[in-house]
Amino acid sequence: MEEKDLKISIAHLYPKLLNLYGDFGNILTLKNRCEWRGISIEIDEINIGDTIKSHDLYFIGGGQDKQQQDVAGELFKNKEFLTQERDNGAVFLGICGGYQLFGHYYQPFDGPKLHGISLIDAYTVAGKKRFIGNVTVETNFLYPKTLVGFENHSGLTYIQGDTVPLGQVVIGNGNNGQDKTAGGRFKNVFGTYLHGSLLPKNPHFADYLIELALEHRYGKGIKLSKLNDTIENTTHNSLVGKAY
Repeated sequence: MEEKDLKISIAHLYPKLLNLYGDFGNILTLKNRCEWRGISIEIDEINIGDTIKSHDLYFIGGGQDKQQQDVAGELFKNKEFLTQERDNGAVFLGICGGYQLFGHYYQPFDGPKLHGISLIDAYTVAGKKRFIGNVTVETNFLYPKTLVGFENHSGLTYIQGDTVPLGQVVIGNGNNGQDKTAGGRFKNVFGTYLHGSLLPKNPHFADYLIELALEHRYGKGIKLSKLNDTIENTTHNSLVGKAY
């Protein structure tokens, strides 16, 4: 199939509550990189009380504890459906607070435990130190191998079981500042603390997610055409290994 005949659908989960660090830039990047190739893209905003229907890709951003608490209960109502979507090959990207809710729970310093939807085998507890600064992560599934972004979190996330790190920390703190892991992945579910926004600085990761979303809809064998990423790659390369 030619790219002009392709289409993907994206669900942007709770953007009115979880968009604290410009995470909407990730949606814009996915939209632009599809449209530049002639791929049709449908983006649905899902807010509190909305019914979630099936999509190829689900995105959820980060927010403060109060907003995260408001979203946690709503997400939990949809746990069974979203688990089915995961098992059927849909793609998920969660940033910061959204990443935490992909796990089993987040335990704040104050207030009740927030139950996640267990799309990945992970849990998060509040830490005493806030991690702020640039991050470089080395992956084993992307080319180029590196991801760059900016972290600003005090949650300590621990992955386990069949969930694997998105990559290893080269610069920064990553999941918990201890085990050098950054983010988590299980099947086509990806979670990370990288803001910045993440995808504009990492166009190769954006394309990887788009290809997975297309495979969810059409099956294996989808390869995207190359774009002129001179500006994006220059920005990416300028941040690799930069501590702050």
